[in-house]
Amino acid sequence: MNPELVINHQFPEVSHTYTERDVALYALGIGACAKDALDDKELKYVYHEDGQQSIKVFPTFAALFSIGLTSQLSALPGFTFDPRLLLHGQQYIEIYKPLPSNCVLQNKSSIVGLHDKGKATILDIEVVSYEKETGKRLCMNRTTVYLRGAGGFSKSSEPYSFSKYPKNQTSSKIPKTRPFVVHEECTQPAQALLYRLSGDYNPLHSDPKIAEVAGFSRPILHGLCTLGFAVRAIIRTICNGNANLVKAISGRFLLHVYPGETLITEMWLEGSRVLYQTKVKERNRAVLAGFVDLNHLRSSSL
Repeated sequence: MNPELVINHQFPEVSHTYTERDVALYALGIGACAKDALDDKELKYVYHEDGQQSIKVFPTFAALFSIGLTSQLSALPGFTFDPRLLLHGQQYIEIYKPLPSNCVLQNKSSIVGLHDKGKATILDIEVVSYEKETGKRLCMNRTTVYLRGAGGFSKSSEPYSFSKYPKNQTSSKIPKTRPFVVHEECTQPAQALLYRLSGDYNPLHSDPKIAEVAGFSRPILHGLCTLGFAVRAIIRTICNGNANLVKAISGRFLLHVYPGETLITEMWLEGSRVLYQTKVKERNRAVLAGFVDLNHLRSSSL
């Protein structure tokens, strides 16, 4: 494999269309209104008195725009990997303006990171989404994937490593101090079956036999669904339900979640950045960590 050909590969632009129904279904998939169908902080994401075209959109809905990256990676020149061995390591999202309830997007993808780890390759893929009608940027996704069994392509003694961005841009360290806020919420046994309707039909999240082959006792929850739960907890508690405060989201996937388990999200405030860590209560294990950057945080929001 020639690394230069991979990082300079031009992906074709892809159109993506979503509607108010997709927005509402996603909100339900990450647990909105699961406890209270009249919740005034979350009902606006699934219903609006002025009609469905007026419903609000969770910022993590933007993560759906990067679904389908795996099929695009198969077009990389001289690059082969087993998609069954792909692990989703991290997701970073920037929101440039509030997402409309329905839209036709134009997605532009590029490789912004390539690292030879010997037994694996790490790829960073960036997807910038534009409103097709106006050409305005809406958001950006940067997805980090670990491709097991695809490493060892470096021809020199020094392993190949390329990154368009500083390594610490999306990293964060969880404080050892007491959290500012703690939010606890139980996922539903059918959570993965509901979330998959937003477009991620990987059988690992629905087929018991596939999950068993992968080493799990039963199907697991999508990592992006767990991210949605965590960011929704931050919007609910720190932002008082105002999703427009969210500017950037970073999530590092640490461990799987089984549908039906309880998620405990701990949050710390550092200026306009919310550091967070999500644990599974039943196993007392951290499953997700990262940060959410806010546009502006007023004391009245707390």
